[in-house]
Amino acid sequence: MAAKSEKIDQKADLIWAIADKLTGVYKPHEYGEVILPLTVIRRFDCILSDTKDAVLDKYEEVKNLPMKDILLRKASGFEFYNTSKYTFEKLMEDPDNIEANFKDYLNGFSENVQDIIEKFKFEGHITTMANKGILYIVIKEFTTERANLHPSIISNLEMGYIFEEIIRRFSEAHNEDAGQHYTPREVIQLMVNILFCDDSSVLSGKNIAKTVYDPACGTGGMLSVAEEYLHSLNKNAQIVPFGQEINDQTFAICKADMLIKGNNADFIKDGNTLSEDQFSGQTFDYILSNPPFGREWKNEKAAIEKEAKLGFAGRFGAGLPAASDGQMLFLMTAISKMKDINQGGSRIAIIHNGSPLFTGDAGSGPSDIRKYILENDLLEAIIALPNDIFYNTGIATYIWVLSNKKAGTVREGKVQLINANELYVKRRKALGNKRNDISEEQIAEITQIYGDFKENEISKIFDNDDFGYTKIIVERPLLDEDGKPVLKKNKPEPDSSLRDTENVPLKEDIKEYFKREVLPFAPDAWIDEKKSKVGYEIPFTRYFYKYQAPKPSKEIMAEILELEKELEGSLAEVFD
Repeated sequence: MAAKSEKIDQKADLIWAIADKLTGVYKPHEYGEVILPLTVIRRFDCILSDTKDAVLDKYEEVKNLPMKDILLRKASGFEFYNTSKYTFEKLMEDPDNIEANFKDYLNGFSENVQDIIEKFKFEGHITTMANKGILYIVIKEFTTERANLHPSIISNLEMGYIFEEIIRRFSEAHNEDAGQHYTPREVIQLMVNILFCDDSSVLSGKNIAKTVYDPACGTGGMLSVAEEYLHSLNKNAQIVPFGQEINDQTFAICKADMLIKGNNADFIKDGNTLSEDQFSGQTFDYILSNPPFGREWKNEKAAIEKEAKLGFAGRFGAGLPAASDGQMLFLMTAISKMKDINQGGSRIAIIHNGSPLFTGDAGSGPSDIRKYILENDLLEAIIALPNDIFYNTGIATYIWVLSNKKAGTVREGKVQLINANELYVKRRKALGNKRNDISEEQIAEITQIYGDFKENEISKIFDNDDFGYTKIIVERPLLDEDGKPVLKKNKPEPDSSLRDTENVPLKEDIKEYFKREVLPFAPDAWIDEKKSKVGYEIPFTRYFYKYQAPKPSKEIMAEILELEKELEGSLAEVFD
């Protein structure tokens, strides 16, 4: 892995160095707008080089036929092709006409590639570079050996890493969140391991075809790792990736990646998942995602609230989170895409920060979403990841694992919490906020702990209703000037200034709790039962808190006396 990482870094360094040719014409934060699309186009160019002549010959035969697209794909050996006489190398033969020839070359691509180029908004940059006299120079740099992106030199998986590394550098130059575009591969590997953990027997058969969906797919890293892992389990299995992405550049890279691998790139959609679900009514075998967290959904509010009114006929029937953070909307989107159990059911792995665990009181949107998940026995496990594992944040993050296939298994009615916070290795060099990695051995260890479903120091198992409580309203009587309760219809009027609440665990009897915890301190109190609400929260860190006893007073006194001696000596030196 280290050698592969070094190779990827070197290739990314060499490609990024081409940006030096843009100096003066472009500002550093604009380099990626040129380098990213050119890297994608160069990758296509290298892939198609082996069958270029065959495609040109076939084009002359079939260019007037209605089914030419199918025949040209067959000639190229891929789901895309280019019918222009030019390649990057041939463009170098005519420097004076580089702009016209390069546009001819781009127009020669099949429509699916032209759609990708269009998403990059690249045409304006061609004109700019031509007018400033650098178009030929930049394309020439992409014909050097350092920019050779032929599959025999760079695998599809490595190419995915290179795209991500270039995006990271572009994002840093632009002061943007690189983490919004992709997730560290070791985190994805852990998610995929767990997603397929109990399905190895299902995936070892013949003619297996499964679907995987990511509602915030970025450059497609999660989809790629899921596909690679499934093939490692079963070479004959087919996994069909589906994804939606809002950012044009990352969408273009994801779609390009799918085309290169021979997947159906039409299953990668662009647009805002929250307000314009491109897979409405569809369900999938596996769902995994790292949606943005802490991001407002005010711009999508009208569309989301309209869908929420449909109840469970839409995606948001369980409730709506605060408009300041849309991550639980992606969680509900994932749940809405689960197959019915009679169709085989589905499993989900999705990343969240700490907020969805506990934010929101009983009766609030977030609490009602947790209530729906737990009362429908959908939550299998939550895994706390190490801090400083992501590129754009150092805060606590968690993998939620959900399934509608728990019935009849040891997990039925149970939730496993795994605290993997300390399972990491320090990086030699930080990448943004990413200072830690999860090693392959640690990925295997966490997967094993999940698979064993046993309690140990970092694994706890709970009943679903351990996380539930009834919020009761405790009233005290309003007193008149004589200190007597004010009555209304022969019932004491409550004093709002004395009103209090209590959260009674679902496993406790409310009357017994009230008798034990409230009445000894307020004998005149009562419960307003009409206002009782059931809520759910998962106080993850509380379950793994370790009490550390303070030092004995004698030790503390000895330390103080030692400090006094040191201080006396220092003062003596100062005054002498």
